[in-house]
Amino acid sequence: MNNLASAMKVLVVDDQPLIVEELCEFLESSGYRCVPCESSRQAIEQFIEDPAIGLVLCDLHMPDMDGIELVQELQRLSGKHRAFEAIMLTGRADKQDVIKALRAGIADYYQKPIDLDELLEGLQRQEAALQERQKTLHLGHLNQKLQYLSESIDDLYQDLDKVRRGPSPVIHEVPGDGEVVEIPAIFNQLSPRQLDVARLVGKGQTNYQIACELGITENTVKLYVSQVLRLTHMHNRTQLALALSPGNPGRQRVTAH
Repeated sequence: MNNLASAMKVLVVDDQPLIVEELCEFLESSGYRCVPCESSRQAIEQFIEDPAIGLVLCDLHMPDMDGIELVQELQRLSGKHRAFEAIMLTGRADKQDVIKALRAGIADYYQKPIDLDELLEGLQRQEAALQERQKTLHLGHLNQKLQYLSESIDDLYQDLDKVRRGPSPVIHEVPGDGEVVEIPAIFNQLSPRQLDVARLVGKGQTNYQIACELGITENTVKLYVSQVLRLTHMHNRTQLALALSPGNPGRQRVTAH
């Protein structure tokens, strides 16, 4: 990363000012922007104020709050909406401390006196890992927003459809035979698109065939089928198909709009 600036900031935490200064000087000469801190409390404040901090270098043994406790507090503050990677620095390579640190989610550790070149390589590895985590986190947020949007649009369709339908049953004419069929009340709550999908399920079409006919994806068809089953209180698409079949005693048939 020499001569290339990283978009991520490094939080450098140690209760020894000279170590903080040395680490920051080295990392900044290697392309990183550093946020120096000489206590865990100061580190927490900086972490909250600066969302660009993605990497944390912290000493294990510090007064008031040790490095493991610091990382756990940063994890609590981050929740599910922010990701970071932490590396622990220690002057005593106590096996139990190392195990405890790794179990707490600290990605790596280095023993003092620190080999700066090794530390830089480790930091670069953690930066790459963090970038992948951030992509996954971002995709998760987008998927959640799309799900909310889909549900909102579906609710809107249902509200509009209820206004159009009113309290009376909806009448549809079956194409080709001139027969007028009344849709049972249980289907009145479906949106026009949900009703189209239900009709095609009743014809025995697969998700792929329905997707081709309606010009939507198979995943969208699956979503509509799931919604139709939930709204009509049916257990599976076979039950739905039977309810919509011409031979059903209740004449539960629907047609295209």
